[in-house]
Amino acid sequence: MHTERHIFRERLAAVAAALALLTGGGAFIAVPADAAGTTAIAGKAATAVATPTTATTPAADNGLARTPQMGFNNWNSTHCRAEFNEAMVKGIADTFVSHGLKNAGYTYVNIDDCWALPSRDAAGNLVPDPVRFPGGIKAVADYVHSKGLKFGIYSSAGTKTCDVQGFPGGLGHEQQDADLWASWGVDYLKYDNCNNTGADARQRYTAMANALKATGRPILYSICEWGENQPWNWAPDIGNSWRTTGDISDSWSSMIGIAHRNQGLAPSAKPGAWNDPDMLEVGNGGMSDTEYRTHFSLWAQMAAPLLIGSDLRSASAATLAILKNTDVIAVDQDSLGRQAAVVASSGGLVVMSKPLADGGRSVTLTNETTSTKTVSTTVGAIGIGGASSYALKDLWSRQTSTTTGTISASVPAHGTVMYRVTPGAPVPPPAGVNQLSDLSWTSAVNGWGPVERDRSNGEQAAGDGRTLTVNGTTYAKGLGTHAASDLTYHLGGTCRSLSVDVGVDDESTAGGSAAFRIYRDAALVADSGLRTAADPPRRLSADLAGGTTLRLVVTDGGDGIDYDHADWADAKLTCGNGPAAGTHALSDLSWTSAVNGWGPVERDRSNGEQAAGDGRTLTVNGTTYAKGLGAHAGSTVTYYVGGACTTLTTGVGVDDESGGANGSVVFQIYRDGTKVADSGRLTGADASRELTADLTGGLELRLVISDSGDGINYDHADWAAPRLTCT
Repeated sequence: MHTERHIFRERLAAVAAALALLTGGGAFIAVPADAAGTTAIAGKAATAVATPTTATTPAADNGLARTPQMGFNNWNSTHCRAEFNEAMVKGIADTFVSHGLKNAGYTYVNIDDCWALPSRDAAGNLVPDPVRFPGGIKAVADYVHSKGLKFGIYSSAGTKTCDVQGFPGGLGHEQQDADLWASWGVDYLKYDNCNNTGADARQRYTAMANALKATGRPILYSICEWGENQPWNWAPDIGNSWRTTGDISDSWSSMIGIAHRNQGLAPSAKPGAWNDPDMLEVGNGGMSDTEYRTHFSLWAQMAAPLLIGSDLRSASAATLAILKNTDVIAVDQDSLGRQAAVVASSGGLVVMSKPLADGGRSVTLTNETTSTKTVSTTVGAIGIGGASSYALKDLWSRQTSTTTGTISASVPAHGTVMYRVTPGAPVPPPAGVNQLSDLSWTSAVNGWGPVERDRSNGEQAAGDGRTLTVNGTTYAKGLGTHAASDLTYHLGGTCRSLSVDVGVDDESTAGGSAAFRIYRDAALVADSGLRTAADPPRRLSADLAGGTTLRLVVTDGGDGIDYDHADWADAKLTCGNGPAAGTHALSDLSWTSAVNGWGPVERDRSNGEQAAGDGRTLTVNGTTYAKGLGAHAGSTVTYYVGGACTTLTTGVGVDDESGGANGSVVFQIYRDGTKVADSGRLTGADASRELTADLTGGLELRLVISDSGDGINYDHADWAAPRLTCT
């Protein structure tokens, strides 16, 4: 954390593997008592059921950080200097209340390194520094709690923390430290990565995750591993957030560079688990207010934790106005829990789009250049085409306007204009294969608590479910409902089909039975029949062609709704048509998603470095190509072809910018889930190889590049002159 670290370019990515690892496990079903002390249950049996949590339950499945955490951390403003003390921490808590920051959503008052003495006591316990904290840490936590706020602490997953004075780390003391912090009333742990003795990162961080869980106290777990071991691949199972980069500093170059590195990791963010590009520098004086507004806008757009790093007791009015912009905060805290994706980046002009729970989008138009520029996009490009008009709200000027499609603004140097875009009428889903849990329903009725996205139904509070699990099969995506349930989605006649696994979730430990039905308008198009908690998931396929609405209905199995927790799992909605008939250069078409191991995937250029457009002519073993895609292992690029295409023909090879013999990769082509072409191992010394893939009937085309088992160094890889034939 406290040492700026150079993260080598060939270690940065494999973002294609950024899907969260899934595990199953038990659940604890809490049954509330009514005023008379008896159980008061809607849709539950009249007896409380407790199932011990098993070792396979994700450690971070703790119900915390369902939206990104908000609060304060002292490090950026104090480091380890003497002004970091009890009076400061209490003063920050007071300021949260008196200046309206608590009302704006800031909750955690966190302390960083240097709070302890350099040595543990005779019993091996951490000891608060009596000069900095004469009343002890528990007294500070109690004071913070008295203000209606929460308190956080710091340690490191090593033998010592990061400061040069060498305070004790948590390695080997995980349970002892976690129990001590819980006894003090700690609500948040930031766990750093210094002095780790080279031990496996996942093991070190998992040990603390399990220790926190064992305390029985809800403690938000912030993993500060600096992105060195690609924590986005494993941290979602054990932590509520994970650092993706080295430390931020109070400068434009540091801030915007960190934003670039964090932007490509959007697929791994979800409620309860967030990419963390480090704390806010807003108000520390190294950037202009224009740059700080960009900083705050981008962090909110990326669904990042918002942890204030400036001393609020002396903050200027301009700093407070930035930090208290509730419109921008609402984007960060949106319940859908999606991180924005970059939809355009050229010449320092960057557009990001973030889906929102109300069906709209937030859009950032960022000008990274040193002079004023016009930055533009369209509603189609940001993913909500289809309405006749759209309301625009500028979240900094708070001016409102309407548009029929174009979104554009004059943006000052290093500035960002941020809009909330709301369609004037229900918007059909975008063309492609969409997960239903990523779309907005138009209405929802549920028999017990709210319908949950990508979680089981749980209890009555939003976000209190767990990983969707049907008869031992776990799912990353889906809807957790409870009989009787009825959800409606607007299709607008644009969608073709729905495929979904249905079943009673395993959290229904005392049984449960339900029937699942899918309606296209008034027509029943799929019916599961009776499903019980003992049954495996059943795959349903529904023809939605021409339908205006989609309804998902769950009814009880005829024995009442007790324990009828019902999952619509991996619900994939296919909409729109594929490419027009003819032969297309693939680089001329729009992909539906692209993740890349180093920088962005490039059109008609080699992969180059991290900036968009910084590659060169595609060249494999001396042969140049005018058209194609420049990528880098590991990479996955997905196109929606809608059953309309028959063949993909492409050359593949390692680009010559890898230095001749450097680099080795494998290219694979998938039609939906079926592999239809494989290049085998290719190195920088090999000529390009021609691949032909049969895509007949496929809905999605997926282009995958992986390293050949020797790491991703120099794995700049080209899809050379790819040609897609459609009928």
